[in-house]
Amino acid sequence: MEKRNYHRELLKILDGLSEKPKLLLHACCAPCSSHVLEFLSPYFSIYLLYYNPNISPAEEYEKRREELRRLIREMPLKGEATLLPCDYRGEDFSKLSRGLENEPEGGARCLKCYRLRLEEAAREAKRLSCDYFTTTLSISPLKNARALNEIGEEVGKKWGVAHLPADFKKQDGYKRSIELSREYGLYRQDYCGCICSKEESKRRKEEKKDAS
Repeated sequence: MEKRNYHRELLKILDGLSEKPKLLLHACCAPCSSHVLEFLSPYFSIYLLYYNPNISPAEEYEKRREELRRLIREMPLKGEATLLPCDYRGEDFSKLSRGLENEPEGGARCLKCYRLRLEEAAREAKRLSCDYFTTTLSISPLKNARALNEIGEEVGKKWGVAHLPADFKKQDGYKRSIELSREYGLYRQDYCGCICSKEESKRRKEEKKDAS
């Protein structure tokens, strides 16, 4: 099977737009959202959904959400971006991760987490009559862009909303997100958000410290 270039597919869609459609953008955090918002805001009216029940503890969730709210307020975008209300729902992730706590980052637990968040994004996109939905997650070099796009397409068909293909790390997207994070002084966390990845990050630091 030929490997798909999701970024090229995205560029083709953007090139064919004649007006600004509505996009539901699932946002994982402010640093990852920075480049994606800069890149997509000229083309779409954006609704940002900060649905991330994987983040633990609740205080961390709130901290990241406030940074996203600040970014939208301070960053000069070329289009409208609205942050949707979304309360912390940590129990959603707790249920799906049960029995998968020791899976490595990027494994079965993460794939289920992708689906959980993309399913909610598709559901909200349908409710708001959006033309497309997608997620900022693919900007991270640690996230599986192919899996994200395949899951996105699957849940998009289920809910009747077009999934916008994307691999936002391409063409220095990840590098640009780091530059924008520095420019706006954004809080950058050292783990994806869930308690499992936090423990894994802690172990890696301890192993590195012991090795040195």
